Amino acid sequence: MAKVEVKQLLEAGVHFGHLTRKWNPNMAPYIYMERNGIHVINLYKTVAKLDEANEALKKIAASGRKILFVATKKQAKDIVAQKVSDVNMPYITERWPGGMLTNFVTIRKAVKKMASIDRMKKDGTFNTLSKKERLQVDRLRAKLEKNLGSISEMTRLPGAIFIVDTMREHIAVKEAQKLNIPIFAMVDTNSDPRPIDYIIPSNDDAGKSIEAIMGSVTAAVAEGLAERKADKQGSKEGKEAPKEKAAAPKAEPAAKEAPAPAPKKEEAKEVKADDLTKVEGIGPKAAEALVAAGIATYSALAAAKPEAIKTILTDASPRLAHLEPASWPKQAQMAADGKWDELKEWQDNTKGGIEDSEE
Repeated sequence: MAKVEVKQLLEAGVHFGHLTRKWNPNMAPYIYMERNGIHVINLYKTVAKLDEANEALKKIAASGRKILFVATKKQAKDIVAQKVSDVNMPYITERWPGGMLTNFVTIRKAVKKMASIDRMKKDGTFNTLSKKERLQVDRLRAKLEKNLGSISEMTRLPGAIFIVDTMREHIAVKEAQKLNIPIFAMVDTNSDPRPIDYIIPSNDDAGKSIEAIMGSVTAAVAEGLAERKADKQGSKEGKEAPKEKAAAPKAEPAAKEAPAPAPKKEEAKEVKADDLTKVEGIGPKAAEALVAAGIATYSALAAAKPEAIKTILTDASPRLAHLEPASWPKQAQMAADGKWDELKEWQDNTKGGIEDSEE
């Protein structure tokens, strides 16, 4: 992964913060100095935090989960739309629709309505409507496309959310918090960094600054997607290879006895960690904490009690204490049994992996 240098960020104006009278005291650790009544951000800390965020985003992209980008301010929307569409990720650049995450089922219905209008135009049903009705349907389709067109392929809650300007997108921050979705964000000196999981201290008002950060972030996402594609190709080749090797031992029966035991012993020693982030509600940091505690596979997570998981998360970091692992063993059991379709359906019908109390 190509690292961004301090010089590049300096040239892009990433270090310019807000007026000192508008600052948020919680941003003090990331402020280098004050000059002419304006706070200057410490770019060395920005680079460190950007690398940390990129690494986490790369893992999420490699796991196959979607990352939702949110930027509705004028100077950011075009940059985000261009950069994010290149890596085929969903984004919101118009008004944030209330309940976009917490009421995702209803949002999906609006997206399906858009698809049904497209089907009407294809099968000729649209032409049977009156002129006035066609005009109304066209207007509805245009409105839905403008607000939700970029998330039409997002069939489930995202694995993470990336925000430009947390002050402006405070509703998105609250919804992501409620559903335990990891939050990545460009945070300026006037914003509160405490609700954010992965902070990138930076100027969120200048176009050049936003472009510099977004360029680095989308490059990390693209790298994660490339890794996922390579892993898929490798697994396909791996399935085909044993078929060819299976014919060779039949011709040499004497060679079967000696080499057979050695590989089995080596395989027994190696226990590969499963991708726990496929369980709704588990982010990269929570997955790391579970693996460090010895819960590295779906079967191990399925056997664990929610109370014990909660203790592990709280001990690992106070920022993970708000997570609710009640449904994690159930999801992990479905993953361990290979019931991926059933798991996906369950996740689509629940809010952030949190079941209703009635169920």
